[in-house]
Amino acid sequence: MKKKLVLSIFLLMLLTAGFHTQAFAEPLPNINIEIGNGEEQPATSALSILLLITVLSIAPAILVLMTSFTRIVIVLGFVRTSLGTQQMPPNQVLIGLALFLTFFIMAPTISQVNEVALQPYLKGEITQTEAFSEAAVPMKEFMISHTREKDLLLFMNYTQMERPAQLEDIPITVLVPAFVISELKTAFQMGFMIFIPFLIIDMVVASVLMAMGMMMLPPIMISLPFKILLFVLVDGWYLVVQSLLLSFNT
Repeated sequence: MKKKLVLSIFLLMLLTAGFHTQAFAEPLPNINIEIGNGEEQPATSALSILLLITVLSIAPAILVLMTSFTRIVIVLGFVRTSLGTQQMPPNQVLIGLALFLTFFIMAPTISQVNEVALQPYLKGEITQTEAFSEAAVPMKEFMISHTREKDLLLFMNYTQMERPAQLEDIPITVLVPAFVISELKTAFQMGFMIFIPFLIIDMVVASVLMAMGMMMLPPIMISLPFKILLFVLVDGWYLVVQSLLLSFNT
């Protein structure tokens, strides 16, 4: 009985396999999916797309290293550190303020880039290479005006390049790092000046607590309200932003 049952199941499996084989014996139709009109696109279109994706991927680095963002965000960070308020204001607020101040300071440069490079390129008056060359000139003028000669000579001497006849002839690969270290030095100088009044308050509070024998009481708990009060009374945020704006007019 068991042998008959096994034989029946085996025959049923063979019949099922044969049915499927016969059902799919006919070849399936070929399906081709094409995008576009079928004409061969030039290689320049693919290169343009690749170049656009590359520019978008390095846009944050361009924003940070070729604009006023570096100096602004570092100075604002020094303000928060000198106050000792830990995460107040939060990072999102400081970065947002730094971004809008950057847009405000860079507005004339961005407008010039739009006039001499972007609009002519969109109208087809200049090529893509010419557009990048024209756009680099206003950016170079901004960076050169805030770059120390000593920092610029550091990278020029390293590459053993001759001194160009015009400042606009300096390669962007040399100008950007020189501009960044100049911005870092300026930002740290401004941060040092911001630290001084708050450091004095910390020293006075620590001396008073030690004189009163309250050595177990953290001085930061007493000095923090006084530092915030001083910062509010002198309208600290106004003075900091004013100093930042004036530092880019020189």
